[in-house]
Amino acid sequence: MSRSSAFLLCALIVSGCAVGPDFKKPDAQPPAAFRGDDGGQTNSLGDAPWAELFEDPALRELIGTALTNNYDLRLAAARVEEARAVLAQSRSTLLPQASYQAGVGGGRNVVAGTPSYSGGPAGTEYEFAGSVSWEIDLWGRLRRLNESARAQFLATEEARRNVTVSLIASVAGAYYQLLALDKELSIAQASTNSFGRSLDIFSDRLRGGVASKLETASARALLAAAAGAIPELRRQIAVQENQLRVLLGQPPGPLAPGRAGLDDQRLPDVPPGLPSALLQRRPDIRQAEQLMRSANALVGVSKADFYPRLNLTALFGQVSPELSMLTSGAANAWEAAGGLTGPIFQGGRLKGQLRQARAQWEESRLQYQSTVLNAFREVADALAAREELTLERAEQTKAVAAYREAVQVANQRYLGGQASYYELLQEQQQLFPAETALAQTHLNQLLATVQLYKALGGGWAATKQP
Repeated sequence: MSRSSAFLLCALIVSGCAVGPDFKKPDAQPPAAFRGDDGGQTNSLGDAPWAELFEDPALRELIGTALTNNYDLRLAAARVEEARAVLAQSRSTLLPQASYQAGVGGGRNVVAGTPSYSGGPAGTEYEFAGSVSWEIDLWGRLRRLNESARAQFLATEEARRNVTVSLIASVAGAYYQLLALDKELSIAQASTNSFGRSLDIFSDRLRGGVASKLETASARALLAAAAGAIPELRRQIAVQENQLRVLLGQPPGPLAPGRAGLDDQRLPDVPPGLPSALLQRRPDIRQAEQLMRSANALVGVSKADFYPRLNLTALFGQVSPELSMLTSGAANAWEAAGGLTGPIFQGGRLKGQLRQARAQWEESRLQYQSTVLNAFREVADALAAREELTLERAEQTKAVAAYREAVQVANQRYLGGQASYYELLQEQQQLFPAETALAQTHLNQLLATVQLYKALGGGWAATKQP
């Protein structure tokens, strides 16, 4: 075996190692179970496809449209393709780089392209050559760069998935808020009609001398308050429809009619699952992990910069003053060379780069742990909201039923001459705010379910479409 071959073999063997720390994911220390959950079941709301979770056909159509047209999601997809292209560029550095060159030129008193007196006549020169260069990855610098680029690519993919989860939650939340506004508008319109009838009755009784101005003024004030709420609710409905249209990637405007009512929405009762599964399901946690992996690889790159780099180059071609000589052996030209370069004194630059890489790794590790901790908190908050809102809605339902009964009794007493219509008006005044509060609590329940689904990382892995 020749000396050069032995040197190349040794270089290839050494290139099997890579300096720098190998990636180890830090312990996230997940709790045994979420607060308010006994941890007895492993299935999770986050595993359910969004098309099964949201049964309202109108909502499912809106989400499907948003996943196709939303600009934030399309922008995230473009970033994924950009990161994929960067990864392809990084991978190319591991392979030999081949190129070619060809040229023809004429002149006099020129040597190797530089003006120089040669005393000869004018002539023509032809050349054609191919070259190959290859940096032998002795210390794993290029592989660490490739590892970092791959982690960055996977991080952008997880970012796209996170946008998907957020988009599904945003569309569902905006839709439920729109249904709640529809419900509140219906209550306000019913209140306006009821107070309008009361004002007519009190006005007639006032003209007949059997009612006081206090009753009439109170009825007029209640009518004005109820009627004044209607324009504001219509404004909020228009704003909510515009928001939904933008999420769908469409110009602001009204939505198509035919959406369901707030009372038609059902709440799924599915456990959150094991906390440890959250680390694999939530895309923001997975993104933070990939960014941490990329930062870890860059520590290895900074370490490898302290060591020498070995480059192998080769050239083969033909150079001749006559075109006919290119086919003869005399015109052949070749060269093979190896180069070794390394730092001697950099004024602390390399040490500074290594300290910077280690600090960035520590920053990414802390960011990962913070993301995990925040994910557990979001799930716990959503579970607590669902539990308490269920109790709150049950009590408010009882209150609305009692107020409705009181209105019915007051109406019967008024018709029987046992009470004044002012008493009935007072009962109505308490009923309509209670109905609005009940609708708001129902909305909060739906939003808590959406928030829990988002906190569990649900939606991005769903393959079943409506």
